[in-house]
Amino acid sequence: MRPHSDEDVMPGPARFLSCPAYLGDNPAARCGLPAEVEAQYVLRSTDGPLECARIRCPRGHWFNGPIESLAIPRPPAAPAASAGRQAPPHGHR
Repeated sequence: MRPHSDEDVMPGPARFLSCPAYLGDNPAARCGLPAEVEAQYVLRSTDGPLECARIRCPRGHWFNGPIESLAIPRPPAAPAASAGRQAPPHGHR
C-alpha cells in the first residue's frame, strides 16, 4: 500500500472541529477551541477508505488522524422533564 499523495487531499472550504486536546490532568476538561482542518485526505485500509484530517487550534494543539477519532464525543442528551400533570391510568380517578 502506498502512502497518500497530493491527489488524495480533498480541496474545499475551511472546516473546523472542536479541539479534542485534554487540559491538564482533568480528563473531562477539553480545549474545545475551533481547530481548523488544515488538510483532509483519504487513507486506504483493509476495511475500506478512511477519511482523515490534520487539525490545529489557536492554542497550538494539533492532531493528525481519522476524523471520527478527532471529534469530541457529545454527552447523551438529558431526557426532557414533563411539564404539567400526567393523566392517571384508566380506571383511576
